Amino acid sequence: MNAPLIDPFQRAISYLRVSVTDRCDFRCVYCMSENMTFLPKKDLLTLEELDRMCSTFIGLGVEKLRITGGEPLVRRDIMTFFRAMTRHLDSGALKELTLTTNGSQLERFAADLHAAGVRRVNVSLDTLDEGKFAEVTRWGRLPQVLRGIDAAQKAGLRVKINAVALKGFNDSELFELTEWCAARDMDLTWIEVMPMGDLGNEDRLDQYWSLKDLRARLAERYTLVDLAERTGGPARYVRIEETGQKIGFITPLTHNFCESCNRVRLTCTGELYMCLGQEDMADLRAPLRASPQDELLEDAIRRAIGRKPKGHDFDYSRQRADGQMSRHMSHTGG
Repeated sequence: MNAPLIDPFQRAISYLRVSVTDRCDFRCVYCMSENMTFLPKKDLLTLEELDRMCSTFIGLGVEKLRITGGEPLVRRDIMTFFRAMTRHLDSGALKELTLTTNGSQLERFAADLHAAGVRRVNVSLDTLDEGKFAEVTRWGRLPQVLRGIDAAQKAGLRVKINAVALKGFNDSELFELTEWCAARDMDLTWIEVMPMGDLGNEDRLDQYWSLKDLRARLAERYTLVDLAERTGGPARYVRIEETGQKIGFITPLTHNFCESCNRVRLTCTGELYMCLGQEDMADLRAPLRASPQDELLEDAIRRAIGRKPKGHDFDYSRQRADGQMSRHMSHTGG
């Protein structure tokens, strides 16, 4: 019963990303439609069910928990869940509790997150231009996010900025974003836009900015040193000698990063996606609710991990978005 979760390719699953809501107070153009229909609240796992679900995964060897959304901090009473997870940090079973956020609610919650044991947060921020920020997020306001980042750093949280690389949008801000992050002692990770959700309004091929090109531009100005650091995830890292900061590149479309994948994703309705780039998923809500004991849930988790594929199928090489996922990024969790 206590055997670790090992997938068919002998990868130990130690990292769970959990979407606690599909709702968000932004409508980022690469993530969701402007007029989204969100799930009925009755379909979502309750905070108590999220606690039991995550606790079961931790009992099976998951050591890192990242809370995502939608925007996780818009979920009502979400700090109840964070405080509940503190017991696993205190016991040592959980090594890290982290958060990915758009930053809109950080000013309100940063101190509480730190008190609950969160030490690092990833903030999604694609531009420092207030007008362009409003354009890409549709509903977002840049000053609110910047105040949230200030509050997070004041509370003692380590902030990393995630920026989606968008050709014709933020390519002109490459050096400005790099130096802004360096001045604030923040690392920066660039992400290639992925073929997920309804492409009717946003053409991913027109938006696609290869991180190979982005890295080459950085190398024209800075000295880049490749780092051997591997987290089992998609990012590859360099250090900029001139600033000392770490720059990450998440490049699902330029090369495959799946050989060391140690993670799975749980949606807010209890669907477990073994791979971000595959449609196969397992319903964990039904076994969770079928019994107050955890045996059925543990068995369902193990059977799901037994179906984890070797890798995804994202491919832009033929000038079309092969491997495109029909679900929105907000559904699976950012």
